[in-house]
Amino acid sequence: MRFSTGGRYTEGMDLRYPVGQYAAPESITLEHVAQWSAQIAELPTQMRAAVAGLEDSQLDTPYRESGWTVRQTVHHVFDSHANGFIRLKLALTEDRPTVKPYNQDAFALLPDSSLPVEISLSLLGGLHARWVAVLGNLTTSNLTRGYMHPDMGFVSVGFFVGMYNHHGRQHVAHIQGLRERMNW
Repeated sequence: MRFSTGGRYTEGMDLRYPVGQYAAPESITLEHVAQWSAQIAELPTQMRAAVAGLEDSQLDTPYRESGWTVRQTVHHVFDSHANGFIRLKLALTEDRPTVKPYNQDAFALLPDSSLPVEISLSLLGGLHARWVAVLGNLTTSNLTRGYMHPDMGFVSVGFFVGMYNHHGRQHVAHIQGLRERMNW
């Protein structure tokens, strides 16, 4: 199976992972976080560009068989990153707090997932501005703080930043890949 590093579709690729699966570096440094933070800062612009000019029928097309629609994907990224931002703040202000998981598939079926994507794009821009402000002030000791996730166990701040950076890039690549395959 071949994976693309830039989100470009290649024949036979697993459409779930156009940028591959997340693999954290063995030792996460502030340099990693700075790189990921810069990419997190760009995500709202990249997401906006990925959906630019799409009509409602295109926004309501799944990015892969049995996958979410483009519209649901945009709303999902905001939902996920809003949860992630709060988890980050909890990890930085409490001692190993336990976070509550949420059912992302059920979230994607709620009525707000059928709203115009502009709503979540606007919210994502503000959320990421705040997120980057927090990330820009992390210290080396902050990277080993974290939270307890009932399904994942302990999640360090360093791992978390890389994971959410990867998450956003993955979903932008889902939309870009669909556009490429559909010649939109």
